[in-house]
Amino acid sequence: MQYPDSLRVRARLAAAGLLLMVMALAGCQKIELERAGGTKLNWNTLRGQWVLVNYWAEWCKPCLEEIPELNELDKAPDITILGVNFDGIRGEELVELGDRMGIGFTLLADDPGPGFGWKLPVALPATFIVNPDGDLVEARFGPQTEEDIRALIGG
Repeated sequence: MQYPDSLRVRARLAAAGLLLMVMALAGCQKIELERAGGTKLNWNTLRGQWVLVNYWAEWCKPCLEEIPELNELDKAPDITILGVNFDGIRGEELVELGDRMGIGFTLLADDPGPGFGWKLPVALPATFIVNPDGDLVEARFGPQTEEDIRALIGG
């Protein structure tokens, strides 16, 4: 039995509408990152500001050098710094290590990179710079300064 043209058109429109709805919902996926202390951080709440995801290690001398610069940048209303320990230290041990090292910015329990399709950095420190729209702009290696970052983001 052949369906009338109007039913085929309606079926196609319904399928297209369903596809658009699924695509819209996929774009609104809630990405939650776990902080070192266990609380959650909703990635979407960081939209509208620059996000620097900084990979560091206790044994990395350049990492230690850039901590004061990153602490200062994190105080700005338009920038958020998220720290990722390269050695995989987690939980209370990570919180204590961050305190001992004078890290004032948010430390993450896990590396968010794989969820965004980023590769693990090959050198430390590494800083992944995400623009206010949520797009990765650049990955930088070596210690960053407030001046360098401000020159990149234009302010």
